[in-house]
Amino acid sequence: MIPVRRATPTDADELMRLRVVMLSGMGAPVAGGPWLTSGADLLRRQLADPAERVAAFVVARPDAPQTLAACVVGAIDERLPGPHNPSPFKGYVYNVATDPGYRRRGYSRACMRALLTWYAERGVTRVDLRASPDGEPLYTALGFVRTPDPAMRLITRAR
Repeated sequence: MIPVRRATPTDADELMRLRVVMLSGMGAPVAGGPWLTSGADLLRRQLADPAERVAAFVVARPDAPQTLAACVVGAIDERLPGPHNPSPFKGYVYNVATDPGYRRRGYSRACMRALLTWYAERGVTRVDLRASPDGEPLYTALGFVRTPDPAMRLITRAR
């Protein structure tokens, strides 16, 4: 059995390190910078929040338990209901990552199952994510399907 545990605020830096692994694996050029610090600060606050709108599940490296081998980070958003989701709650998976040397061991699958259980326990019946080609077989095996959602994005400058 794979030892998955719920992440705590002390895991924030490692969660951000694995976020770099994930983004790099998706072909994005990833440079260090203030975003890593602000991301770790945000995770520390969110993982300590008793409202529990954000959760992360992790597997530690067997040879270095203070370092994470894999993680998943997800959140519950409260949005206006619609005909396909009458509940105001929607799950979103922000991060799924496994260090390259620890892949093909079921760590991400175990973390995802823990997150999906967390969602189910909170009545969340709709969960979205963005899948990389490498991750898509895992998500398909867990029941995720591609959607025709015509997503668009606007990026503005901060004032």
